[in-house]
Amino acid sequence: MLRSKSSGTTSRRQKAIVAEVNEAANAALSVVVADSRGVTVGAMTALRKEAREAGVQLRVVRNTLARLAVDGTSFECLKDSFVGPTLIAFSIEHPGAAARLLKDFAKAEEKFEVKALAYEGELIAAADIDRLAKLPTYDEAIASLMMTMKEASAGKLARTLAAIRDQKEEAAA
Repeated sequence: MLRSKSSGTTSRRQKAIVAEVNEAANAALSVVVADSRGVTVGAMTALRKEAREAGVQLRVVRNTLARLAVDGTSFECLKDSFVGPTLIAFSIEHPGAAARLLKDFAKAEEKFEVKALAYEGELIAAADIDRLAKLPTYDEAIASLMMTMKEASAGKLARTLAAIRDQKEEAAA
């Protein structure tokens, strides 16, 4: 009797984990899967803190539960990368946040390895992490747009002033 009760508790716990990870996957803009084997507890604690600040949810989940959790999401393409120890990073606020965070962490921690990424249902190889990591943030994109608009308007102003100068020169001649 005791045995079935504990396995029922385990089953409920596993279903809850699957539901939590599925919820995170549905809310995520992109996902990065990594292997954190050999990374110190202190380094992982620092990574978790940085992740919270960057709007990234980190989860360490058993592979079978991770496969179940991504069923029916745009991250189903990651199922084959759930092999060995798996850390899943969900970008909630910006599609490049998790990729940027884990890319920088991998530079500092040689044992840390990014396995795969996914964005809008597309599986992206770990070697192509820059496709997401280099996406500008919202503020960077707005600043770039404003700079382009400023340059365009400054160029138009210069052309207008040159045209007025040319007109005055022609009128004087």
